[in-house]
This record gives sequence, C-alpha cells and structure tokens, in this order.
Amino acid sequence: MDQKVRTLALSAFTVAALACAKPSHAGDETVSTKPADQASAGPQVDAALPAYQKVEGELSGTLNAVGSDTMINIVTNWGEAFGRIYPGVKVQVEGKGSSTAPPALIEGSCQLGPMSREMKPEELNAFEGRHGYKPLRLKTCLDALAIFVNKDNPLTSISLKQADAIFSSTRKKGGDEIVKWGQLGLGGEFADAPITIYGRNSASGTYQYFKEKVLEKGDFRDNVKEQPGSSGVVDGISQDRFAIGYSGIGYATSGVKTLSLTYKEGGTAYRPSLGNVVAEQYPLGRFLNVYVNKAPNAPLDPKVGEFFKFVFSKEGQEIVAKEGFLPLTEKLAAPERAKVQ
Repeated sequence: MDQKVRTLALSAFTVAALACAKPSHAGDETVSTKPADQASAGPQVDAALPAYQKVEGELSGTLNAVGSDTMINIVTNWGEAFGRIYPGVKVQVEGKGSSTAPPALIEGSCQLGPMSREMKPEELNAFEGRHGYKPLRLKTCLDALAIFVNKDNPLTSISLKQADAIFSSTRKKGGDEIVKWGQLGLGGEFADAPITIYGRNSASGTYQYFKEKVLEKGDFRDNVKEQPGSSGVVDGISQDRFAIGYSGIGYATSGVKTLSLTYKEGGTAYRPSLGNVVAEQYPLGRFLNVYVNKAPNAPLDPKVGEFFKFVFSKEGQEIVAKEGFLPLTEKLAAPERAKVQ
C-alpha cells in the first residue's frame, strides 16, 4: 500500500472492500468455488452489542495509531466515524507492520498500537522496562488469516501440511516440497504450472503469525514474493492464475478466492468464516489487537477511553463487518469494554 498515513479518510481500498462480498458466518465447512465467496452474505453483527452513547462535553485532540497494515483500514474507519461524533478529535493512522507498534508505544509517539498478533515477550519486557508495567492489550475484532488463490484456480481446500510444503523450505510438518499445482491434484493447464508464492515481509504480524502456525517457526522459501502490505499480496494473486498467498480475510476481492483449511489431509475442511473462527474450528483464526499505555489503576485519557467504547459498540463492530473482517460477539466484547471503563 503506497500511502501509509491517513487522517480520517476512507481509502480507495475501503470503497472496493465495501463493494465486494464477504465470507459467511454460518459455520459451513468447505469453501465455495465462486471468487471471494461471492454467494455469501457478510457476517451479522451481534444484536446484543450496545449502541454507542456520546458523552457530555466535547473531546478534542489527536490520536496517533502506529502498527499493523492489516488493520489500517479498520482503524482509519473507526477514526473517521469517531470524528463525526467528536469533530474536535483527529485520528492519524500509520500502518507499516505490527512490529512498529511496540517501539512507538514505548517512546510515546502513539497512543494506539494496532497489532495483528500478540506482543512477543521481549516487546512486553522492553515496554515494562521503560514504564514499569506492561501495556494493555485490547482484542478489538476477529480475523481469519486466509490462504488465497486466483479466482480461476479450481482448488477448493488445502491441508496445513500441504501449505507448509508450499511456503516453507524447512517443512517441519514433514513431506516433500510442493512446487507445481499438479502435486495438489490439479490437471489441465495447472498440472505442470509452477506455484507462484506471495507473502508479507518480516515486519508484519501476519508474517509472524503464519510462520508460527503454518510453518511451525520454520523458514520461508527464498522465492516468496514478499509484499509490504496486505493488498499487495491479494493484488499479485489476482493477476497471476498460478499464484497463492496469505492475508487477512478483509482483503478479499473478486479476483481471488479463499481456500478451506484442514488440520490433516482427508479431514474436515473449514472455511474462514465467523462461525468457524468463534468455534475455534478454522485453524488460522485470530484476534486483531490494539495495545495502549495504561498504568495500573489509572484511567485512560478520556478520548482514548471513548474511542474504545465506540470500538466495542454496535457501530464500531459494524465497521469491522463492512471491512470484511469478523466482528466480536457481545460475549467477547463485554470483557474488553470493561477494561476501558
């Protein structure tokens, strides 16, 4: 994504994301062969989530968010909507990867640290070494880290072992390397076609999460086409019939489709849907987090606290759904909301 810093503005990608179909949350098992699950309706926002209630008085100032590229559109749109409620508040968003959030929080150059993974022990320790306490983690929504192929690819599902054999040079899940589509049972023009691989760069939380969960902390192949942003991965796959790659589900477009995933070959294949993520059936479901600097027993800055009350409201989670990601249920949102009361 060329432009990384946005101030309360909808990106061109956001407009495209709103126009494309979103994954179902019905708990289906195998993925549709239609591009980007076009037959599916978007995930429904839990009716039990409370509506946001504006506080008395006027909030003002700037909130800076530094971190995850995966979350840049969600946070930008949260900020845009929050700014309509409180015109005196500006939210600036910079998305260069989850690894940029901890140092920015440590140095105090941001109030919001979006991360598509949890902080590592060394990051938590570095923050605590500076401030004397650990940062507060807020689980703001859900994501299905999806494996995408081109819309014309006939493949519908893949096992984690096969994914490791495609993306990894170390293949810690065992088996032979997979370099051609024919090794996955495809015929015709795909039979002898080499697999083109797209992925994220090492600053990305998505890169780290995929490396841990799929590669078992093994090494990526040298020929992975690393992209600085999630949209770059999906764009590359949409333009290459023989490509495969991984990204957050919210970046799906009509040019790609998601693969269902199985824990082992021959097992049940689960779609990257809200129902399967909440039920912990889809193998690559995760929380998307925002970390903040909050001292124990001390209140958050009023505009930070209200921002998160909005995030965990019905309106905040509707933005998540519109962006193609997976909204929290009230059961999941309530304990997070309690952290900012």
